[in-house]
Amino acid sequence: MKAFSILASVSFCLHMVNCIDPALDSEWEAWQEEFGNPTREAHPLQRREIWEQNYRAIEDHNSRYAEGQEAYEMAMNQFGDLTAEEFVGRKDAPLATSTRHVDLMLSATELRQAASRLNLTSIDYRASGYVTPVEDQGICGSCWAYSATGALEAQWKKKTGHLIPLSKQQLIDCTAGIKGCTGGWASLAYDYIIHNEGIQAEATYPYVMREQPCAADKTKVAATIGSWKFLPIGSEQALEDALVTIGPVAISIDTTRPSFQFYRRGIYYDPECSVWKQTHAMLLTGFGTEGSEQYWTIRNSWGPWWGEDGYVRLAKNRNRHCGISQYGVLPFV
Repeated sequence: MKAFSILASVSFCLHMVNCIDPALDSEWEAWQEEFGNPTREAHPLQRREIWEQNYRAIEDHNSRYAEGQEAYEMAMNQFGDLTAEEFVGRKDAPLATSTRHVDLMLSATELRQAASRLNLTSIDYRASGYVTPVEDQGICGSCWAYSATGALEAQWKKKTGHLIPLSKQQLIDCTAGIKGCTGGWASLAYDYIIHNEGIQAEATYPYVMREQPCAADKTKVAATIGSWKFLPIGSEQALEDALVTIGPVAISIDTTRPSFQFYRRGIYYDPECSVWKQTHAMLLTGFGTEGSEQYWTIRNSWGPWWGEDGYVRLAKNRNRHCGISQYGVLPFV
C-alpha cells in the first residue's frame, strides 16, 4: 500500500507548472470532459498536480493487481483531483458515538437458529428486486439517509410487494439530533419515521443535495415503521444471519482509505482499513464467494460510475474488515 502514501499529503512545487507531465495531457483533458468540476477552490494547476499523483498511484496499484498481488482494481473517477483529506471531508461525515442498549438489539442466537434452517451460501437482494438503483449523494454528507431508506425500502417491498424509493431529503430536513448534510445515524432516522408516523416517497419530497426547512406532509406518507433493532456488535455471523432471514441491513464502515476512494472492481481488502472508525453509511445487500475468497456486497451512494456499478465487494470474515459488523440496524414494518 506504499503507493498511496503520496495521496495522504500533496507537496506542491515551487514552480507548479514544472510539476505537470505533458505526457498526461490527453488523459487529463478526457477526465476533465467527463468529471471536471469548475467549483474546486484550488488553482487549476494545483488540481492537475493532485490528479497526476492520484493517477500514478492508481497505475502502480493496478500493476500489482495485474500481477496477482492485489485482490481489487482501482480506477480514476470523479474524485480524481481531490487529496485523501479533501475526499474524506467532502464524502465522509465523522459520526458521533451511537448508544446501543441491549433491549434494542437482536439476539445472535435466534438469528443463527433461523438462518441455519435456510443454509444459504450466498444471497443477492438486487436479483430479487428488493433494492432501488444506485444514486449519487453529491456534496451532501447524507449517506446515512440513503442507508436508512434502503433498508426500509426492502422491508416495505417484502410487506407490500412494491419497491418505492423513499425520501432521503425528508430525513435530512426533519430528523431531530441529526446533522443533515454533515452526518447522522440510521437509528435516529428510524426514530423520526416512527414519531412522524411515516416517510414520504422520493417523488413527493425529492433530493436537493442540501439542508432546508422541514416540509413533511403526513397526507403523503408512503411507508411506515413499527420498530427497529441493532444487530449484535462485532459479529459477522450475526450480520450474515440477519441479512439472510430479514433483509438488507443499514451499516456504517470506514471508507477513509485512498484505495476506497478509487475502488473499481474486485474484493476490497486494505489492511489499513479501520475496524473502529465508522465514517460512511451504506446498505448491505448480499454476500457470496469468488474462488476461495468470501465477500459482502454493499451498495454505495456515490453514483453508478464508482466501483462495480455503484457497489463494492468487501472482504468477508477477515476480522470485521473496515468495521463491517460494528454498526448494523434493521427496521421492522
